[in-house]
Amino acid sequence: MQKELRKIWKGLRASLLKHKLVASVITIVPVALLGAFIVGGRSNKPVQAAPRPVDVEVVRVEQNDVPVYSEWIGTTEGMVNADIKAQVTGYLLRQDYREGSFVKKGQLLFEIDPRPLQAVVNQAKGDLAKSESQVEQAISQLDQAQAQLAQANSQLLQAEANQRKTQLDVNKYRPLLEQKAVTQQEFDNADQANEATKAQVDAVKSQIKAATAGVGTAKAAIIAAKAQVESSQAAVRTAELNLSFTRIVSPIDGIAGIAQAQVGNLLSTTSAPLTTVSTVDPIKVFFTLSEQQYLAFNKRNLIEARRGASVAQVQLELILADGTNYPQSGSFFFADRQVDQKTGAIRLAGIFPNPGNVLRPGQYGRVRAVTATKPAALLVPQRAVSELQGGYQVAVVGGDNKIEMRTVKVGERSGQQWIIEEGLKAGEIVVVEGTQKIKPGAVVNPKPFTGKKTTN
Repeated sequence: MQKELRKIWKGLRASLLKHKLVASVITIVPVALLGAFIVGGRSNKPVQAAPRPVDVEVVRVEQNDVPVYSEWIGTTEGMVNADIKAQVTGYLLRQDYREGSFVKKGQLLFEIDPRPLQAVVNQAKGDLAKSESQVEQAISQLDQAQAQLAQANSQLLQAEANQRKTQLDVNKYRPLLEQKAVTQQEFDNADQANEATKAQVDAVKSQIKAATAGVGTAKAAIIAAKAQVESSQAAVRTAELNLSFTRIVSPIDGIAGIAQAQVGNLLSTTSAPLTTVSTVDPIKVFFTLSEQQYLAFNKRNLIEARRGASVAQVQLELILADGTNYPQSGSFFFADRQVDQKTGAIRLAGIFPNPGNVLRPGQYGRVRAVTATKPAALLVPQRAVSELQGGYQVAVVGGDNKIEMRTVKVGERSGQQWIIEEGLKAGEIVVVEGTQKIKPGAVVNPKPFTGKKTTN
């Protein structure tokens, strides 16, 4: 073709020169011939083939009854958190546990120098012995007073017998004196003897009163001495109890925390806690519900408004800070008695088994539970949904394998899937893998989705 064009060009040139055409015509013809060369060259290139369809992985939109999960931020807390404090004043002598270890109830944790309190115990025991001797002395005095009283009573009986005899003599001599059968001297002697026996009776009665008073005094002394003994016994018990407080033991089985005092520190009852021991199996997880969520829970009878604000046995899941699922399932434990007026939330607690004490107080996690069931929900994998400027869209594969980007309204998540409220129909096919390689109207080669699900 190029040879033929050259021949044509030579002929035209010769003809133009021969007829003496103007130079402008000579300029136009080469340009036209150059265009013909270019067109002819392009016409020899092969036609490009149509682009190959993009491979994508797809799923069919499912429609099922699915559980709806609720999720809250939770913090772990021991079932019992016992602050270990000093109950007496003294210097810390030693620490007898390993920090962060499991300790048994009654196990020795700390020991305070016992010598000052041992001296108090010894002093109290000495006072008790003195009080007990005073009781014995008072009992001896009572015995003496009672013996004196018994002797006085015996003397009274003798004196009263003598007085009755002398009285009889007086009564006998009086008529005889009137008859001049006895002398005045004999009557006077009998009368004086009677008066003497009366005086003796009165004297013995006075002795009885004194002896009775002595018995009362001795008894009062015994009561006082016994009271002193009881006081001394109480002082001994108090001193021994304070002495026992120098050995600080764990009140529960649990995990002992870091010691907050060092050996040699002076401790007192006002000192800060030495450490804390927590019972962690099972362990509590606290989380909060908004007032609206709490009311919704009540409407679905998830929370029982019975004694203790107990909560229905809804199974709980715990997602740890590293994103892994805690292997043990938990249950609701209790709901607080009131809603916090500042935040409008109510505090709830779940309880989880904690074998091996893996969970410790103060950890954060997410508490999740099935709180409802959504019937006939449309489900697609979360990876099929793209977020764009606050909205959500999915790539739908049509019957001709062309892509349609469709805006959807999403609902709750269910495991690895998302509930679609609007924008899709059951049975439609959506792209899961390869959405970043396609555009609206593109033709694709759909293949079944084979990707592995990742843990939530």
